Amino acid sequence: MRSIFKPDPAGVPVAGATVSPAVLVVSCEHGGNRVPAAFTHLFEGADALLATHRGWDPGALELARRIATRFDAPLHASTTTRLLVDLNRSIGHRQLFSGITRPLPASEREAILEAHYRPHRDAVEHAVDARVAAGAQVAHVASHSFTPILDGVEREIDIGWLYDPRRPAEAAFVARWMHAFGRRAPGLRLRRNQPYRGRSDGLASLLRSRHPDAAYAGIELEVNQKFFEAGGARWPELQGRLVDALAAVLDWPER
Repeated sequence: MRSIFKPDPAGVPVAGATVSPAVLVVSCEHGGNRVPAAFTHLFEGADALLATHRGWDPGALELARRIATRFDAPLHASTTTRLLVDLNRSIGHRQLFSGITRPLPASEREAILEAHYRPHRDAVEHAVDARVAAGAQVAHVASHSFTPILDGVEREIDIGWLYDPRRPAEAAFVARWMHAFGRRAPGLRLRRNQPYRGRSDGLASLLRSRHPDAAYAGIELEVNQKFFEAGGARWPELQGRLVDALAAVLDWPER
């Protein structure tokens, strides 16, 4: 696997040739809508809510597993509902807890953090930190999905790549992945930093604050849930093309 970062003649990092080994770390923060047994009483009558995008990211874990398997990369995933605690929000963020868990006493919220938040966050942070410390360049792909209709309005996007545009290597890596995917899946609506801003609060934002652009690229991949919901052959085909495009960016043999 080639480096995803190199300086161009002007000294600006771009995705490209071999400098030092690049490694992939995959995460999925909203991979399921499971309610831990100790908290089932809080979610009585909430089955319909749990099944929506507010409860989980449908399809995100399936795609994360496919990426991790293809590249023999570590996968850090959670299947606990984000309505218990949102693993992609920092402690203190207003959306860390949902309307169901926010009213709980501070001691109970802290117990949730200890049992269901910190283990995932610590694992991803350690995976990235250790590899950067060992001299590797890390591409962190966080797999997410989004609801096709929000507040009655259709979102005019099929796949989005979230990143920090202030980081040149990260931006170049996204541009190359998008281009490689666009050639394999023409006609889809591909967007940068949609349907959310890449610089918003999240696990990737935390890791960017620790590691320079030349060592870490944090990409949140957002796929429209309509592909997962439609079923059939198109969903696995889409996953395959996303993975093939990433393989092209990383000089990994395609299958």
